Amino acid sequence: MSDGAVRWARGRIHPVPIADGIYHVTNRGNDRRAIFDDELDYLDFIRQLAKVVDACGWLCHSFCLMPNHYHLLVETPQPNLGDGMHLLNGRYARRFNARHERVGHLFQGPYRAEAVERDEHLLEVCRYVVLNPVRAGLVERAERWPWSSYGSDFSFVERETTRRLFGSDEEFRAFVAAGQRLQPG
Repeated sequence: MSDGAVRWARGRIHPVPIADGIYHVTNRGNDRRAIFDDELDYLDFIRQLAKVVDACGWLCHSFCLMPNHYHLLVETPQPNLGDGMHLLNGRYARRFNARHERVGHLFQGPYRAEAVERDEHLLEVCRYVVLNPVRAGLVERAERWPWSSYGSDFSFVERETTRRLFGSDEEFRAFVAAGQRLQPG
């Protein structure tokens, strides 16, 4: 990512899409309501995410689905973050509304994205994303949350970047565990 592109994207809710951009993407339910009512909803979102990752050529480094919001850490070799997010949110919202016989907006807004600017930021975002259920008090340990890329093996999740940054999966797990110890409670 060039310095000029980083400066241009910094601080924006929707950074200017760039080739080879890395983004922490979030979205939450309208009025902070649940966007996942049951296991089938979580599984459907994961299937839709996998399809969008494939269709857009993204690298998905990490994700975590929470009852009323989600976090994604994605890299976009092409400048197509907006197109992919439109596909993901639109497909999932239509399927959710049809399945639950409801109408209207599922999400509070289109999405929020923060450009990840350097390796240290990438590491912190990786940890932040997977520790969401711990911070929310849903589980005591990140690997126990079934709706995260951390405790499960999803074929569309790219793990080589964290391996490269840490040297091994075990070192990354130690980094996450250190973050868990810092959690209040």
